[in-house]
Amino acid sequence: MCRSASVYSLFLIILFFFLGFNPSLAQESWKLSAQHEGIDVYTRPASNPKLKAIRVVCNMQATNSQLLAAIMDIETCSEWVYHSKKNIMIKQISPLDLIYYSELDVPWPCENRDFVVHIQVQQHPQTKVITVNSPCIPGYVPEKDKIVRIPHSVGNWTITPLGKNQVRAEYVLEVDPMGTIPAWLINLFATKGPLETFRNLKVHVQKDKYKNTHYPQIAD
Repeated sequence: MCRSASVYSLFLIILFFFLGFNPSLAQESWKLSAQHEGIDVYTRPASNPKLKAIRVVCNMQATNSQLLAAIMDIETCSEWVYHSKKNIMIKQISPLDLIYYSELDVPWPCENRDFVVHIQVQQHPQTKVITVNSPCIPGYVPEKDKIVRIPHSVGNWTITPLGKNQVRAEYVLEVDPMGTIPAWLINLFATKGPLETFRNLKVHVQKDKYKNTHYPQIAD
């Protein structure tokens, strides 16, 4: 299960899978595990005992469409996701429905992981709250030698408008990382990874191309 590697990748985060299960977290409520620059990271056991769960919350200066455009821009994920390596669009079904492939370049001594994700976006007509569902799906890309395929994950973004050009971004992930992850690597990606990712996203979302993006299906 080990190889020579240096960096890490995802879409939307997905580095978060390095969270290890801590038996002391037997309760179902979220526990704050890290907090910095307005970014809160929570953890808890997932519904499936084999899985791990993480939740990241942060307020950002952006509109609904602006943040959504940044999240949906798959090819630029490496610009803001902590140690991202490769993210490739497979199928663009609609502006708010797509399938993509991601490879995670995991530091030694572990093998890279990869997965295929189906992203679908919905907005509540009254509250204007946006949900972005992004589960792993089988198929589309054959498994590769010396890369561990992640078979199961459930990822969800929630974008809540707070006022003019301000939203609350929340990301929740449950995933089976497959294999054994060293404790030092768990600690690194469970704390630094989410904080760095959301810190980068707060800057990345301010690009003009996202500010100028408007979806006919999305109300700001």
